[in-house]
Formats: sequence, C-alpha cells, structure tokens
Amino acid sequence: MARGLVISAPASGVGKTTLTLALARAYRDRGLNVQCFKSGPDYIDPAFHAAATGRVSVNIDSWAMSRTTIEALVARAAAADIVLTEGSMGLFDGVATPGVSGTGATADIAAMMDWPVLLIIDPSGQAQTAAAVAAGLRDFRPGMRFAGVVLNRVASPRHEDLVRRALADAGIAAFGALPRHAEINLPKRHLGLVQAEEQKGIDHLIDEAARIVIQHVDLDAVLQSAGDWSPQSASPIASLTPPGQRIALARDAAFSFIYPHMLEAWRAAGAEVSTFSPLADEGPDDGADVCWLPGGYPELHAARLSANKRFQRALASFSETRAVHGECGGYMVLGKVLTDAEGVSHAMAGLLGLETSFAKRRMHLGYRLAELAAPIPGYQAGARLRGHEFHYSTIVSQPDASLAVVRDAAGTMIAETGSRRGSVTGTFFHLIAEDR
Repeated sequence: MARGLVISAPASGVGKTTLTLALARAYRDRGLNVQCFKSGPDYIDPAFHAAATGRVSVNIDSWAMSRTTIEALVARAAAADIVLTEGSMGLFDGVATPGVSGTGATADIAAMMDWPVLLIIDPSGQAQTAAAVAAGLRDFRPGMRFAGVVLNRVASPRHEDLVRRALADAGIAAFGALPRHAEINLPKRHLGLVQAEEQKGIDHLIDEAARIVIQHVDLDAVLQSAGDWSPQSASPIASLTPPGQRIALARDAAFSFIYPHMLEAWRAAGAEVSTFSPLADEGPDDGADVCWLPGGYPELHAARLSANKRFQRALASFSETRAVHGECGGYMVLGKVLTDAEGVSHAMAGLLGLETSFAKRRMHLGYRLAELAAPIPGYQAGARLRGHEFHYSTIVSQPDASLAVVRDAAGTMIAETGSRRGSVTGTFFHLIAEDR
C-alpha cells in the first residue's frame, strides 16, 4: 500500500516544485519507490518529476478528466511507496464553472484521492499571520485532509520560532523551515521553468535541493503524515483516440509539449509513434499515415526552423497525401510567418496562412472546450475536446477556415478557433481529453 501526499501552497511561486523534487529525490535515495503526479495542465513539471524519481509522471486534471480517467492514471502508483502530487497555483485556485469532475483546483485531487495536503508557505514579511493563512487553507474545505506545513525563505531563527509557535497554537504541524539564503533557483523563461531535458546540470540541482531539505525538514514526519492509499481497481490506461495507426511526432527542444498520458493512450490503442526533429532538418517518417507537431518553443528557434528547407519540403510533401496537425507552437510553424520577440519575421512551413507575432506579447491562458467544425486526425467534425491554451503570441492574420468553435471554462467563445486548409489543421489549444 502506498502513501499519498499533495504538495500545495497559498499561491504560485512559493516553492512547490522545488520541495516536490527535493522530497522525491530524498525518498528515492532512501530506497523508496516514489511516484509523482502533477495536478493541472503543465508540460514542464512532470519532466522534472521524472528526472528526480526515474519514473514517468503524468498530469491529472479535474476540469478536463473524469474521476474514472484520473483513477486510471494514478493506478500506476500501485507499486510505489510514496506518491507526491504537485499542485498548481494556490490550493483552491480553479475556474468558476466546474468541468468534468471539478474546477481544476489542486484541492479537487486531494479530496478525490483522499491524500493529505502538505503546504509550503513563504512567511516573508509576516510571522504569526503565516499560521492564520495555513489555518484558513486547512479549514476552507470541510473533509479535506491536512498534513502540515513546510516553511520556505525563513529570515532567521527568531522568525522561524515566531511562526512555529503560532502554527502550534493553531494545531498545525511544522515539518521544517528552509532558510532564505538556501533557496534553490531553477532557470525560468516565459512559459515557466526551462525544460528538464535542456538542463545538463539538472541532477546536481535536484541533489542540492534534496540535501538542503534533508538538513531542514523532518522527512520521517512528512512520510508519516501521508495517507495510506491503494488504487480502487487495476484500471487500464485512460483511453484517447490516436490520430492514426502510424504517427510521425515532431520531438526536440522546439516541439516538446506532449502529455505523457496521451502517448501512453495512443500506444495502448495499438498506434506506433516515430519521432523526428525539425531542428535537425528532419522530415516525418514517410511510412507514417499522420504527422503531429506538438507545442513547445518554436519562437526561440524560429531562424533555424525557417532555414531548415529539407524539413519544410518533407512536411509539404507529406501533407499532399496525409493529414498534418499542429498544436500551439506546432500550429504556428505550420503557418506562413512567425515574428519573434525582437520583431524579426521568419518564414515558416506555409501550409496554413496563419501569421503570428511575439513582438507584442499578450498572455493567452485557460481551459478550452472545442467543438470541431471539421475533422482533425483521430476525430470527426462535431467531436468535443477538452484542453488548455497557454502562449504569448498574437494573431496577425488567420485567413483559412476556422477549425472549431472554442469556448473557455465559463462558456465564453474564444477568438483562437484554429484553422484548416486541405489535409492540414492546427489549434492554439493543447488536447488533454475527449469530452464524453
């Protein structure tokens, strides 16, 4: 039987990822089997989890997924000793209108799985008030189990003592306090942390975070606070329709935003996945029957992608007889022009008329429910798909036919409808699950 914990916080930027990675590595180094999950739509954190544990981490999302799907995904933890689920944003932050099984809040997953919540709190600029914040989060949702608190960025021993005393008065366990000067900083860029696969020193960073947490946190007490848990059943991998039998998947530093649960579902359905690197000027496998370009960071590699003519010719040739689909960054590369943050325009594949720009950044973020007006690989017109959108690009021109009617979580129609031309389709939203 595994033990489960949800690692959350009052807000973003408090240290959830660092604590999750440090605990995961520390427990793994003790000889425990550690399984991580990520609550909510995030491509980057699960790759760090995998680096820390040696086990694939997947996303679980109460807005986009049913309870059955979530239970199928977490069943992989049956053989683990400890399950660490990293939350997103603040503990109760989600959308106003519930989705399939919740609002997308981390608290939904904690309540659904009956995993206690371990809070990391930054008491900078406060003392006893930090205990009031912790108590408020503990009591906000009746029935949710609460493990205790780890403090981060504590200024001094006196500061720590004041907060610890207030926590004790509120009946809240304090498992440790990380000093301000010991903070471990993971490199960041505009969509979040720099990806784990891009950081040669990632193992050293995780080891250093684990070393500091071992010094300042009672790992035995944290482990004891976790809730006993076992899967409800030996559920199969959650089903997602593969886009084809043989899928050519763009995969490199510019195209890396593909959810592990999607790849697993495709393969479980019998699909074969071959990868190619547009950055290495490679084209899709000619033996494939569909090409899928996921999101990523094409804006950071726009000049190179523009210069890689063999990739562009191979993609164009492929699209003459078979379907090609792009998500977000992949969609932009299928377009005509991508203008980078410095205002330099780069010609892209030109299979769609889309022109996008990062010169005037504007954040587009949120859950999306799309009803297809035309087919995409794996789905017919009329299919309803759940996903999310997160990018800073703006549309300069989108002359092709709209691909879908897209709404946000509140039901408001979104201008980023995706587009289609012949066998080529693209969307700004990333697919998470089918809406059944």
